[in-house]
Amino acid sequence: MKTKQKDTKKTFDAVKFMREQRDRISKEIINLSPEEIVKYFERKDGKASVKPSA
Repeated sequence: MKTKQKDTKKTFDAVKFMREQRDRISKEIINLSPEEIVKYFERKDGKASVKPSA
């Protein structure tokens, strides 16, 4: 059985977005101690700076 492929254009690439955010966070925490990393994520909790629009 063949499946039909829809001709839809992506408006949001979730994989690309996730990789960009991972790289950004990695650059921000690269020189932090483990305790500082925990504080970084506690501070960021609930305060997303970027919200994807799908």
